[in-house]
Amino acid sequence: MNGVVKTCLGAAAMTALLALCSISVKAQNTGNPQMDTGTQKMMKSADATFAMKAAQGGLAEVQLGQLAAQKANSPEVKAFGQHMVDDHTKANNQLMSVAQGENMTLPTTMNAKDQAEYEKLQGLSGNAFDREYVSFMVKDHEQDVKEFQKEASHGQDTQMKNFAKQTVPVLKEHLSRIRSIQGQNPTNPAEQH
Repeated sequence: MNGVVKTCLGAAAMTALLALCSISVKAQNTGNPQMDTGTQKMMKSADATFAMKAAQGGLAEVQLGQLAAQKANSPEVKAFGQHMVDDHTKANNQLMSVAQGENMTLPTTMNAKDQAEYEKLQGLSGNAFDREYVSFMVKDHEQDVKEFQKEASHGQDTQMKNFAKQTVPVLKEHLSRIRSIQGQNPTNPAEQH
């Protein structure tokens, strides 16, 4: 119970911090048409697109992880969900720090696809929840690894590129772990309680 409370408080604090950061950065940029040319380029670049997607994906990983930590049937899936909360909260904080240095406003909500998945998972329970969550995490992390590797190799912004490089090994570990869980078939009917 204590871990769930900590997780919920941590997610709430992260959401509040992202909202505060967004408001602060918007306030700094409001009415300032003379914004630094480098910032304007950054805001329009592939690096900015990567940052926006990474921020939304990170928020989704935390919220979906919280759901898995609470609802999953399999202890392995519950543990993986908590692992997502812990690792992606840390990565989200790192990304937010980089974005602040670039005067970027990051999204504070999940994208429509991840929100739809969250709502779908809320309606599931037991093995059905585990199967859907594990399947989604495999696909999601396969895509994340590709996008982060691309940014790590081809990014133009040094700080964003370094963030991606530091995060790739973590994402690869997540992918390996969730594939292992998927391979164990934790949703075998014989394991139902």
